[in-house]
Formats: sequence, structure tokens, C-alpha cells
Amino acid sequence: MREVVDGVFELHMGYVNVHLVVTDDGVVLVDTGLPGRSPLIERGLRGIKRSFGEVTAILVTHHHADHVGSLAALRERTGARVIAHAAEVPWIGGHIPPAQPAGLLGKVVSRLVGTVHPTKVDQLITADGSEPLPGFTALHTPGHTRGHVSFLLDRSGGVLFAGDAAGSRRGRVSAPPRAVTADPIRAGESLARLAELEFDHAVFGHGRAVSGLAVEAFRKAVAG
Repeated sequence: MREVVDGVFELHMGYVNVHLVVTDDGVVLVDTGLPGRSPLIERGLRGIKRSFGEVTAILVTHHHADHVGSLAALRERTGARVIAHAAEVPWIGGHIPPAQPAGLLGKVVSRLVGTVHPTKVDQLITADGSEPLPGFTALHTPGHTRGHVSFLLDRSGGVLFAGDAAGSRRGRVSAPPRAVTADPIRAGESLARLAELEFDHAVFGHGRAVSGLAVEAFRKAVAG
């Protein structure tokens, strides 16, 4: 667990991150990690002297298993509202099964990931730039998935929750891997759109947070 800025915590769970945001109304989670990870999130909450009962909302960046794997369990245990883009609902709700590689590789991936249980989305994001929660702006950043959303928190000069619209490695920002991105061209456009904003900190689904005029790392990524 690492505190990125006051009240914003990065919980590293293997190769994916979950983020916890302490607000005046309780705790907001951004994504939930792979299936079966709710005990790790509960432990992380205890580490900051919080509990499941204080989780009021879960913001979902997109429907991939490493981001919504524990969503159903956490919604049931916390009673939190699940907030996601309307275009992600068919996957989150289980109407469209998650895409998997074919053959033996698909079986191996399924065994490693585990079962993603569907759940209800309580609040839909339909408008780019809307405010799903006080202080959070929803930015539609399609490409990695059709309804991918990044969130900009108005705190400490701006904290961007990039999800998988971008990743980081050793302070360098890059677009998501093409192999797991639905539309790489749109993903590049979304990255460029984020680089036009102003924020001091950025956190990612994969990779460590970047702080100190973090948007400059996005601009370098776009410039190549």
C-alpha cells in the first residue's frame, strides 16, 4: 500500500493496481482487481484504519477481468454503488462473456484468472466530462475497450486515474499494449486527449504512480 497524495492510496496486487480514495462521505474504490481479491482489499482498508462498511462507491474503468474480477463480491459485501460507462454494462452484467484466447491457452488463462461473476451497475456514465461523484470527472477514453473511462480527481493539483488508457514503467508513460486493446488507433487518440489536460499526479492499472506534473509524461509519450 502506498499513499500517492493525501487520501489516495495505491494497492499493488501482483501486476494490477486497485486504488482507494478517502472522501468526506467514505471510501471510493477505483477498480477491484482479479477474482478472489476482496480479502486483500479488506486488508488494505484495515491498513488505513477503514472498513468495508465505509466503502460507498466503486468506480470502474473498464470490464476486463483484472479490473472487475472482485466487483460482484465487493458490491455484495460493502453495499457500494457500482459506477461504470454504459458501453461496459453488457460485460459487467454478464450479457456478453469475456473474450478469451482459444484452445489450450484459453483454458490456462481461465484457470489463472478465475471466474468473474456478473453484477449490476447502479449508476451509468453516459456523458463525457460528467461528475459521477463529487470531485471526480469521468473522461471517456475509448480504445482499450469501447467504454473505458479515466477519472480526474480534483485534489492536490489533479489526480488522474488512467485505468488502462495508459500504463507506466520507471516513470515513462505509454499507450496500452496493442494485443489486449480493442482499437489501438482510438487508444492513441485517448492518450493524446489526456495529454491535453492539467494534472500533477497519475495512477494506473499497471505500473507505478507518477507524481510531479505527471501530465508532462503523457505529453512525452504522445510526442514519441
